[in-house]
Amino acid sequence: MYRRQFLKTLALGTAAAGFAPFFRSTSARAAETPAKRLAVTSRVLDVNGKPAKVFGLVQPDGTSGLTLDAGSDFDVLLANETAEPTLIHWHGLTPPWAMDGVPDNPAALLAPQETRRYTFPVGAGGTHWMHAHTLQEQNLLAAPLIVRRPDEASSDEQEVVILLHDFSFRSPEELLEELKGGNGHGAAHMGGMSMGGMSGMGHMGHDMGGSMGGGAMGGHQSMAMGGMGGMAGMDLNDIEYDAYLANDRTLDDPKVVQVEKGGRVRLRIINGATATAFTIDTGEVLGRLVAVDGQPVQPIAGTRFPASMGQRLDIVVELPSEGGAFPVLALREGSTKRTGIVLASAGASIGKLAGDGEETGPVLDLGLEQRLRAVTPLDRRTPARSYHMVLGGDMASYTWSIAGGDALSVGTGERIRFVVQNMSMMAHPMHLHGHHFQVTAVNGVAIAGAVRDTVLLPPMAEVTLEFDAENAGRWPFHCHHLYHMASGMMAFVAYDNA
Repeated sequence: MYRRQFLKTLALGTAAAGFAPFFRSTSARAAETPAKRLAVTSRVLDVNGKPAKVFGLVQPDGTSGLTLDAGSDFDVLLANETAEPTLIHWHGLTPPWAMDGVPDNPAALLAPQETRRYTFPVGAGGTHWMHAHTLQEQNLLAAPLIVRRPDEASSDEQEVVILLHDFSFRSPEELLEELKGGNGHGAAHMGGMSMGGMSGMGHMGHDMGGSMGGGAMGGHQSMAMGGMGGMAGMDLNDIEYDAYLANDRTLDDPKVVQVEKGGRVRLRIINGATATAFTIDTGEVLGRLVAVDGQPVQPIAGTRFPASMGQRLDIVVELPSEGGAFPVLALREGSTKRTGIVLASAGASIGKLAGDGEETGPVLDLGLEQRLRAVTPLDRRTPARSYHMVLGGDMASYTWSIAGGDALSVGTGERIRFVVQNMSMMAHPMHLHGHHFQVTAVNGVAIAGAVRDTVLLPPMAEVTLEFDAENAGRWPFHCHHLYHMASGMMAFVAYDNA
């Protein structure tokens, strides 16, 4: 397997006939307003005492990612300073389709040393992120994308951004080949398609009743489900990673953020892991969850909050007046592995923290999702179109699918309803590009749930979501487990006029 082939593997779809991308010309616009420069680079991290070459996504001063103001323009010069073609998806924003950042849907990969300018309204604000929509995401090609609302910019809260990731010294190509049975237990194809391309990914129809227990997978875990009637056989982690990172560091050498005694801190937590779900644990400090996926929710107090791949949490904590050191941990689902950072006041004693704890991380379910309520819900409308989809897969051959996802057509201005069932034994965080949706039912029970862009579907669960079709294009709807997406769990929402 070659890296260039795998980049094409995740070039998910082709441009509509006659569609002309409308990226601004850097030469024509250069004299107008200065754009922020963002470079795709390579860098070397120390991971468990070993050097690791990874990607970076940085501004000229070395700052990772971007921080913008709500209501402003997203005006960015994206420069590819590596030797590999790539492209960046602005996860959580709603750009024009041509600027979404999915290779060949419709824009081409950004060639080495090429620069491309992106301009569009940034939107209302929130905790978002940006990442490659290729296997390069596994090699840390991701960064925070924070859009501050006016009240956040003027508040007395200290802001702490935490980007979580899973890391392997093996290449993502090796990981995917092993998952697909590269040692002889599976075909070197993705749902009947060559590994060199996925032009047929929009036509998925794998058998929903495939074998779910087996395959040649490193670190594959299976356990009884919690909170789902005691059903056994749920598959949790199909990759055993070498490290789990918070802001590029393991918990053996965590980032320590200095905070004020009695201060208030807004934790902007991004689960940028490719195949790992976490539970955020604020320890002895009570947290208030105030936003998910960048969208405000009615506050929920607690010390533990689940975050699947692609999801974001805004948690506000008020620190004790006497100060101290306060770890904020991310507990890996179904494992004792963990990562995190430490909030510490001046002079606080910081104890040793191990990356392998004594407690097994909770299995994520929909308990919190059922409690979430949007601050600004969608207006009540009857959906113009409704689609029922079933998520399925075959662990032995490692192929994944969305039955009913091959003809998701919508019209501009319509309210759209998706009813999504997961009939596989792995959880799937489902992400819709170019839109925000509201969760309107969980397991058949109607709720006025959160507005978000990524929702978790545990095994045998059903979630209903609704959104307004107000951004013409051909938009991916996919699992945010990178290897599930790469192996078939991808559909497209196509506008009638796009």
